[in-house]
Amino acid sequence: MVERGFNKKDEQLVEILMGTGMPKNVAKTLAYLRKKEETTSVDIELSTQLRQPEVSIAMQELRRRKWVIKRDLKKEGKGRPVHAYKLAIPWDKIIETLEKEERKRIERIEANIELLKTQARAED
Repeated sequence: MVERGFNKKDEQLVEILMGTGMPKNVAKTLAYLRKKEETTSVDIELSTQLRQPEVSIAMQELRRRKWVIKRDLKKEGKGRPVHAYKLAIPWDKIIETLEKEERKRIERIEANIELLKTQARAED
């Protein structure tokens, strides 16, 4: 059964993920996949209220990061092939990766602030 929309907790997760610089479509897709053993892009579209191209772009990014795996489903007749998606690694490993990325970003920001201070002192 497809769940329609996100609850408050899901929306909070999407906001947190977006706070790391993650695009909204990727954050919504990842938040939805976290709750599912396996799902299709159509289920993701319906549940996240994203359009097909947005889900497709999100999946490309998640697969590029090796966070999601795709499986082809057998389909009767003609038309577009149907794919099933699921997380390729545990959720806590994804959080660890995001934590490392955020810590690196903090280090870059702090280094830039120090450079600005040094330059300001040199001009005085």
